[in-house]
Amino acid sequence: MKAVVATGYGPPERLTVADMPIPRPGPGQIQVRIAAASINPMDVRLPAGEFRSAAELTFPHVLGNDFAGTVSEVGAGVEAYHVGDEVFGHAVPRALRAMVGAGRPSLTTGTLAEYAVFEADTPFIAHRPAALDVAEAAALPTVGLTVQALLATAAPQPGETVLVVGASGGVGTTLLPKLTGATVIATGRPPDAELLRAKGATEVIDYADDYPDQVDLAFNLVLPSDRLQRVGRALRPGGRLYTITFPQPDPRFLDRSDVRFELVLDVEGRFGGMREVADLTPTVGRRYPLAEGVRALTDFAGRHTLGKLVLTV
Repeated sequence: MKAVVATGYGPPERLTVADMPIPRPGPGQIQVRIAAASINPMDVRLPAGEFRSAAELTFPHVLGNDFAGTVSEVGAGVEAYHVGDEVFGHAVPRALRAMVGAGRPSLTTGTLAEYAVFEADTPFIAHRPAALDVAEAAALPTVGLTVQALLATAAPQPGETVLVVGASGGVGTTLLPKLTGATVIATGRPPDAELLRAKGATEVIDYADDYPDQVDLAFNLVLPSDRLQRVGRALRPGGRLYTITFPQPDPRFLDRSDVRFELVLDVEGRFGGMREVADLTPTVGRRYPLAEGVRALTDFAGRHTLGKLVLTV
């Protein structure tokens, strides 16, 4: 089968599309014929060696976390899925097993490929609803889980002023429509403004523009958590700032202790899995064939992207 492969640690330009053996499912696993897969930051950061101290990769390593496709084989003991079922979901490389939850981890052989194997007993994989097309289903899992956790943790209220930093990415374009009743200031580039307003932003400001004052709630979706001083200054006393980036938040990063500053990361599925996120609508910014997987990853790493980048297989 064809797959996007890392043959050693390095930047996206060193990746390749190569022939790999088709993985076979063991007991409790399913094999999926991948129809589409989306790109996430992990697909760049993992082969770059950022997690090497916690999880050493074995090469060649097939990349990819999110997918949509058709069950092509089931392992012994699997009853929830059958050959021909349309499924979608999220999984992490088996090399990262120690970094995921202790419950029912969702592990994969890599989704940027023609075939991948997954654990069947996990809330992070589900049957694909007919209303969700293949590309959207592949774009949704990671951003959907993230948005679901952000909404449950932050509990935005109608009438609040909400700042969304990095609104044009996959998470931001999925989050904006859920902030109904709020005054939403979204950061983005001028060409993104029309789409961001259509998604629910009240106002779109450039990344370099001054942030508004007296913000009730801020979501940081892109900047490192130790570079949020400007966001911190925009918050009213008692305001809330939720980030999905590392390092772990520290009040000293903001130079103020009168606001809530938290990392939102749900590796256990505490706020639900694929079934719960299926009603969210992701934005597919650009599609690439699998053969152009390396170009898609280099674009993701080096260019401003709108929504999610999806590989079609």
